[in-house]
Amino acid sequence: MIQFKNIGVSFDGKTVFKDFNMHIRKGEKILLNAPSGKGKSTLFKLLLGFNKPDKGEIILDGKNLEKNNIMYFRKNIAYVSQDVDLRNDKVWDLILEIFSYKSNRHIKITKDKVLNILRYFNFSEDIMEKKVSQLSGGERQRLGLVICIFMDRDIWLLDEVTSGLDKEMKEKVVDYVLKQDKTVLIISHDRVWNKSNLVRIKEW
Repeated sequence: MIQFKNIGVSFDGKTVFKDFNMHIRKGEKILLNAPSGKGKSTLFKLLLGFNKPDKGEIILDGKNLEKNNIMYFRKNIAYVSQDVDLRNDKVWDLILEIFSYKSNRHIKITKDKVLNILRYFNFSEDIMEKKVSQLSGGERQRLGLVICIFMDRDIWLLDEVTSGLDKEMKEKVVDYVLKQDKTVLIISHDRVWNKSNLVRIKEW
């Protein structure tokens, strides 16, 4: 489904990747395990077309990532960033705006559907009327994941989505993610991801 083939990336004369290869099958859950500064977040940016490799190929469903098909890649990927940088609107207004975008208009959401998922992740109903600036870091992480769930894209890129959560909620998030029929790439220092035999660890 996804291939990184002989990827080379350097920034300011520093080599981040040299002949890096990874093959990801549809539905796999992969934990990226490498020291800080060794390119985990760079891989996400490469796959989304925000950064371009110096050499090598990135392939999704047989299509090479090129300037003219970046949107194909992005339409198939949901990305939850580490800082979950969301606009400071009321939560419900923000959700309505996101699903008014052209690439998301085919997804039919209702307040009840959204509330059901929000409750699963231990939000109370008044979350809908809160502004994003009123949410804690852990609440923004969970909200980012909820938006990702409703976008219903085939590939999820999750960057430290459990770092601000307590032990019980970390386990709840991991359990939910691993049950989904999605291809998931995970950046996380939380050992809770390592406990499942459903997760393949890619180290470098």
